[in-house]
Amino acid sequence: MLGAGSWGTAFAKVLAEAGTEVTMWARRPEVAKAIAGEHRNPWYLPDVELPPIAATDDHRIALDGADIVVLAVPSQSLRANLAAWKADIPADATLLSLAKGIETGTLLRMSQVIAEVSGADPSRVAVLSGPNLAKEIAARQPAATVVACSDAARAEAVQRACATGYFRPYTNTDVVGCEIGGACKNVIALACGIASGMGLGDNSIASLITRGLAEIIRLGVALGAEPVTLAGLAGVGDLVATCTSPLSRNRSFGHVLGSGGTMETAQEATHGQVAEGVKSCTSVRALAERTGVEMPLTDAVHRVCHEGLSAAEAVGQLLGRRLKSE
Repeated sequence: MLGAGSWGTAFAKVLAEAGTEVTMWARRPEVAKAIAGEHRNPWYLPDVELPPIAATDDHRIALDGADIVVLAVPSQSLRANLAAWKADIPADATLLSLAKGIETGTLLRMSQVIAEVSGADPSRVAVLSGPNLAKEIAARQPAATVVACSDAARAEAVQRACATGYFRPYTNTDVVGCEIGGACKNVIALACGIASGMGLGDNSIASLITRGLAEIIRLGVALGAEPVTLAGLAGVGDLVATCTSPLSRNRSFGHVLGSGGTMETAQEATHGQVAEGVKSCTSVRALAERTGVEMPLTDAVHRVCHEGLSAAEAVGQLLGRRLKSE
């Protein structure tokens, strides 16, 4: 497990409780020491007791002999981290991405970044996506997820490694669909947070989720995804959880903006943790433009976050668009 943030820690707990031997890598030695010695991660999941999990700040120790390498770092830092790790990754290990985003500049999905940087065949790269809020998973609340890989046998191996009585993984071969759903839902969650911060109600939120899903499906299909994937756990499931839960960093970040806060105060309110949609809204918008797909909600979120458009102006412009059929 390379990464010891909230979701990396929660998923390491799932793996350990599924009977899988886990070694975590943490960037800071004090985090590794707390996980290994105190069975806690005070910086990200302070109230959660972890099962016995080995932890280190030396990635070579974590990677030694690994069958599955879980990449649990933010999407925009994945490339740099992976470049430092790639020489020590076992030759036939499955590379499992937990990151959700589109890389700035290259507009690559995370699986594409992993294959490009590591040199691994794309069939070795898997992604995990679904309605998986870290605190709820860590508390053993029932949830499901999707493990997607073009090699069905590798997906099934990951599935077996993380299946528990409270965490139910399904397999899929549609990597594109799972990644597009995971990246775009963060942007729509920002929009829902902005709306809630403005005091808008359930009709507004439901409309944003539904029209946001339409955007996600349009982009996903244009890139080769299966529509049914985006109607499942990695699409609708993840979208609903991220857009409606106060545990969602993206929704919480947007709520501050909708309440009149700045980007700086929103960052403070999320305790410095990464709201992936803030950067992804720009790269998703660029990918949509390159693909010829219309994504007005994504465009509005980008302009609120990065171009100074007010939330009220964004709502007015969205409602003022040309009328058309659904």
